[in-house]
Amino acid sequence: MIAAMKTEITRADILPLDVYGRERRALRADIVEMKKLRRVCVGPFATFYFENYRTMWHQVHEMLFIEKGGDAQVEDELSAYNPLIPKGSELIATVMLEIEDPVRRARTLARLGGIERHMFVSVAGERVAARPESDVERTKADGKTSAVHFAHFDFTAAQIARFRDPTAQVVVGIDHPEYSHMAVLSGDAREALSRDFVG
Repeated sequence: MIAAMKTEITRADILPLDVYGRERRALRADIVEMKKLRRVCVGPFATFYFENYRTMWHQVHEMLFIEKGGDAQVEDELSAYNPLIPKGSELIATVMLEIEDPVRRARTLARLGGIERHMFVSVAGERVAARPESDVERTKADGKTSAVHFAHFDFTAAQIARFRDPTAQVVVGIDHPEYSHMAVLSGDAREALSRDFVG
């Protein structure tokens, strides 16, 4: 079992690709099962996939296994995916705006500019606003947003304590003028995500 509380993938964590290839099916089944409690649907087409060390460890290995870029690729993958591992007082989500029809998708994304600044987690009524990943601007000058966003939610110690309190309601939401939806976390999902907090 890969340690869930680690906050960074290092070269020492990377399996030889032949070993990963042999274990790939079992590792994939394990990660799919774990992700079930880390996936939150908010409204008809926005899905929050909350990341951690294990999801990013798996993603790095998948990229290395599929692209076979060798040692030179490792640093690129670590640089890309380590920022998406919670560092102890945050939750991090890949947010997908999943619309199959390309015409409808283009039309909808054109109306959702700035949606990355309207995402939040509410704990017992107190909102923790998303901090968008700063690697690239996800909303273009013409107002069209990306279908993929990376959102950091920075918690105080008091908010973490409330998040861990099973009597406190935790909500994941978006309050964009063109897309306003919320979803209440189940107890099992809240317990799974609470393990991302260290201490």
